[in-house]
Amino acid sequence: MTEPSYIKLFHSGELERRVVSAEKILQSCTSCPRNCKVNRTANEFGTCQSGSKPVVSSYTPHFGEEPLLSGTKGAGNIFFGNCNLRCDFCQNFIISQNPKEENKLAVSTERLSEIMLELQNLGCHNIGLVSPTHFAVPILSSIYSAVKTGLKLPIIYNTNGYDSVEILKLYEDVVDIYLPDLKYGSNDAGRKYSKAPGYFEYAKSAVKEMYRQVGSELIIGNGVLVRGLIVRHLILPNNLADTEEVFKFISQLDKKICISLMTQYFPTNKANTKPLLNRNINFAEYYKAMNLLDKYGLENGWVQELESENYYRPQFEQTRIEPFTK
Repeated sequence: MTEPSYIKLFHSGELERRVVSAEKILQSCTSCPRNCKVNRTANEFGTCQSGSKPVVSSYTPHFGEEPLLSGTKGAGNIFFGNCNLRCDFCQNFIISQNPKEENKLAVSTERLSEIMLELQNLGCHNIGLVSPTHFAVPILSSIYSAVKTGLKLPIIYNTNGYDSVEILKLYEDVVDIYLPDLKYGSNDAGRKYSKAPGYFEYAKSAVKEMYRQVGSELIIGNGVLVRGLIVRHLILPNNLADTEEVFKFISQLDKKICISLMTQYFPTNKANTKPLLNRNINFAEYYKAMNLLDKYGLENGWVQELESENYYRPQFEQTRIEPFTK
């Protein structure tokens, strides 16, 4: 098994230095491109409505990720509550947009490190940080504590793409697997449907930084991914995601980058009240996205079946399967 990059960082003392450097960020928070500049260590809340302690909504061996991530024993997913986006169609809105309840689930960094080790002891292939952006600082501290007590699994940074490059640089060689969303190919759509100004520009910068760190080659060990980059893109109805612009950008960066094309959209959260979002995607939209993969020479990755939304409905009390096909 390939040793995670953070082991070397830990022994050199660099990991500890980065934790110390990161802790200053929450005093005037710039954890994401919103740059709210609130003092989260003094319980001042910005857009994500989160303090300095990570909110852990759920953690479990998860078998619904891409096959190279779930493997046979599951990805060790940790679902963080709250979010720095406000997506009208968020499938996880119960935990991402419910801070009054979710903040009751805040844990210490020591407890989060214990959770990572629990998932490792259950035999999971990796530690999947799901929606980590707004808790990137305490998560880094938790990783350091977990490594001290035996963590040795690859870490997946499963993010919405609205990330700070400054933070991502602190995670270089801490994260071996980047799994970002690239939700929109336009800033206007990001602002309108996720309340995220400049989404496409910030997400492009984030993906470029992730690519700089790990490249496009997927490194496989014992049948599962141990290092690499997979970019997820969810097809939205009425081309609201500007899929062609997303694929054009990725192809210009590197055509070998793996794409996970997702079709599991269904109108949830506030989507039923939005005329352009209040239906599932149709075959024509699915077919167009498939053709765009061909147009831009993006041949690596996975595509969900069109009927995926019938199978994937997030339930945080149990593991559900998200169907992918090669």
